[in-house]
Amino acid sequence: MNSSAEASGGAGSADTPAPRRNSKRPKYSRFTQQELPACKPILTPQWVISAFTLISIVFIPIGVASLLASRDVVEIIDRYETECLPPASRNTKDDKLAYIQNAATNKSCTRSLTVPKHMKSPIYVYYQLDNFYQNHRRYVKSRNDEQLRKAGKENSTSSCDPEDSANGSPIVPCGLIAWSLFNDTYNFTRNNQALTVNKTDISWKSDRERKFGDNVFPKNFQNGTLIGGGKLDPSLPLSKQENLIVWMRTAALPTFRKLYGKIEVDLQANEVITVMLENNYNTYSFSGKKKLVLSTTSWLGGKNDFLGIAYLTVGGVCFFLAMAFTVVYLVKPRRLGDPSYLSWNRNPSGH
Repeated sequence: MNSSAEASGGAGSADTPAPRRNSKRPKYSRFTQQELPACKPILTPQWVISAFTLISIVFIPIGVASLLASRDVVEIIDRYETECLPPASRNTKDDKLAYIQNAATNKSCTRSLTVPKHMKSPIYVYYQLDNFYQNHRRYVKSRNDEQLRKAGKENSTSSCDPEDSANGSPIVPCGLIAWSLFNDTYNFTRNNQALTVNKTDISWKSDRERKFGDNVFPKNFQNGTLIGGGKLDPSLPLSKQENLIVWMRTAALPTFRKLYGKIEVDLQANEVITVMLENNYNTYSFSGKKKLVLSTTSWLGGKNDFLGIAYLTVGGVCFFLAMAFTVVYLVKPRRLGDPSYLSWNRNPSGH
């Protein structure tokens, strides 16, 4: 009996008892016990101050360079949707709609733009629309990519409602996006000499090669009772109609710019550019704005101060924190791992 008890006790006092057959204890693994190798740095004051200082040293120069690059970009912005209306049509929304929807009305308009600084070529010509929600779910879905890409798929008009057919025949390209194609036009002159606007290579190469077919041609487009926007050349394949390709890459925000073309000559400071435009596009029904934009670019792209301000803000905050931590560390140093700062040591009477 004693021998059995001793044997039994010896087995029970082992360091790793044998698991019971019906035990609910999970199987041991380094993953479940969080014993996998990990980096556990000790954030000493020197490390924290050094990290904030390094971030400020890197971010502040990048922010300054980004702001300088943005300030080097020269932009001319001209809002014209109201100025290009006859004075009698500017009073109410109904007057504006009556003007823009009257096909017999002359919609030509002349604008003068003064170049503020020397603008190096290429100078990008954009049209900007405000309060136009191209990201509306029904609008974005109103297209058929198979029809745009493959010949012989003109009857593929699913999801193009309500602009899927006209007079009983399918529309190519179908859908609300293509139907609402921007159709204002711009012609530029300088010193009574025309400025050529290059409209090639203004769209994404991937769109031209993969999304719009070389053998897909417009058919029955803008032949319905209600005309949405611009017309297309039925003799050109969709892959060559870059104004359509640019328009159909829908914008994410209600205010957006789309590339119209490129002026490939320099413009000198104080030169006056005359713009003959056709004010055809109806933004008056949704209280939208239309702007013509001429802009140069820098190594960072177009004019945008946000990136530079963001870098400067983060760099400045990190520099301030580094200085604050340095002052605190010098004025009131603290030994790393000092147990006197533990709550039960700072208030022993409460236990």
